[in-house]
Amino acid sequence: MNFNNISMAQQTLISEAVVLEQTFNASVEKVWKAITNRDDMAQWYFNMDEFEPEVGFKTQFNVHHDGRDYLHIWKVVEVIPLKKISYEWRLWEYPGNSLLTMELEADGDKTKLKLTHEKLETFKPAIYPDMARENFVAGWSHFIDTALKEFLEK
Repeated sequence: MNFNNISMAQQTLISEAVVLEQTFNASVEKVWKAITNRDDMAQWYFNMDEFEPEVGFKTQFNVHHDGRDYLHIWKVVEVIPLKKISYEWRLWEYPGNSLLTMELEADGDKTKLKLTHEKLETFKPAIYPDMARENFVAGWSHFIDTALKEFLEK
């Protein structure tokens, strides 16, 4: 990305995004199913009553972590089957609305996944330390580098 034509404020917001890439020994179809099928997602990600990879679909589910409950509220905003899914990500008791995007790219018989979680600053981490960027980095690293990899390659 060329930073020469954007303001320092924009650069700061871009640098706040969490971006992770991982290549899996699995087909695009298998990875797509793992990130969009509720039953598969429950095995490596979050367990929710329902999830549909359809624009406009909304869901909410609770995550209990470190003695606290975090009610997640998602709204699917973009779907390109086998390539990309994006959803707004909010938390009930916190300000803000972030955007999570997972993009897939075939690499022979492997699949490259790029995860981008942006607008984290809207969660006001200076006021709510559990919403700090490093917590999202740690969580996504676990999900993508460990849990999803193990699920796909077992």
